[in-house]
Amino acid sequence: MLTQTTSRVLEPSDLDAALAVLDREPVANAFVTSRVQVAGLDPWRLGGEMWGWYEDGILTSLCYAGANLVPICAGPRAVRAFADRARRAGRRCSSIVGPSGATSDLWRLLEPQWGPAREVRRHQPLMVTDRLPADITPDPYVRRVRKDEMETIMPACVAMFTEEVGVSPLAGDGGLLYQARVAELVGSGRAFARFDADGKVVFKAEIGAATDRACQIQGVWVAPEYRGTGLAAPGMAAVLRYALADVAPVVSLYVNDFNTAARRAYQRVGFQEVGAFMSVLF
Repeated sequence: MLTQTTSRVLEPSDLDAALAVLDREPVANAFVTSRVQVAGLDPWRLGGEMWGWYEDGILTSLCYAGANLVPICAGPRAVRAFADRARRAGRRCSSIVGPSGATSDLWRLLEPQWGPAREVRRHQPLMVTDRLPADITPDPYVRRVRKDEMETIMPACVAMFTEEVGVSPLAGDGGLLYQARVAELVGSGRAFARFDADGKVVFKAEIGAATDRACQIQGVWVAPEYRGTGLAAPGMAAVLRYALADVAPVVSLYVNDFNTAARRAYQRVGFQEVGAFMSVLF
C-alpha cells in the first residue's frame, strides 16, 4: 500500500489507474493516451517507461519517459519528483513536450544538468474543433495515401520534419524508425495528401494520435512552390472531415506561435485556442 507521496515506474497492472489520469484531459493527453491504449504500460511495447506520482496512495500524475519526456496532469510536487527521476536516469529523450506550465517547470529543474537545449519553443497554441467549417469547402483532391505510395510521400514527410524540428529524421538510424512510423500511419489510413498532375505531393497531413475521445492532426505541410496559393485551409478541412467522420468527435493540433500563416489557416477552418504546449528540443 502506497501512502504519503511517492513516485515509481508503473507496471502493466497499473493500466486502469493510468488511463483514469489520462482521461482527465483527453485532448491534451491524446498522444500518450493513444500509445498506452495500444501498447499498455510494458516499457518494451510502450517505447519507454511511465512514471507515476501518488498522493495519499492515489495515482494523480504521470510522466511518459521515452523518445519524448511528457508530463501529464502534473502539479509542482509531481514535477519535482519527475525531474529528480529524470536527472538520476540521465537524458535519453530527444525532446521534452507537454502542457506549457508543467513543461516549463520541468525544464527549469532539468536545465542545469541537461542544458543547453538546441531550441526552446515556450508557447505552442493548442487548438481544437468539433465541427466542419461552414464557409470552407474541403479540398476534394485530398485523399488517404495508399500503401503503394510510400516512396512518393516520404520525401514530403522528411521535408516537413526537417523544416519543423530543425534536424533530419534520417539522421542516426538512416531513417528506419521514422519510415516505420510513416508506414504505420499510411497503413492505418491516417495519412492524407493532395498530389499534382505529376504525382508530386503538394499538401499533406496525418492524424498522428487517435483515441475514441480525441485525435490530433500533425505533419501539416504545403510544398514550398504552392505556399500562398490557398491550399492549406481547404486541405485541412478535408482532413478534418475524415477525422470527425472516422476517428474521434474532437480534433486537436498544436502549432508554433511564430507560424502565423498556419495559425491563420487553422483559425479559418474553425480551430480555437484552448491552451498551450511547450517543447524543448535537444
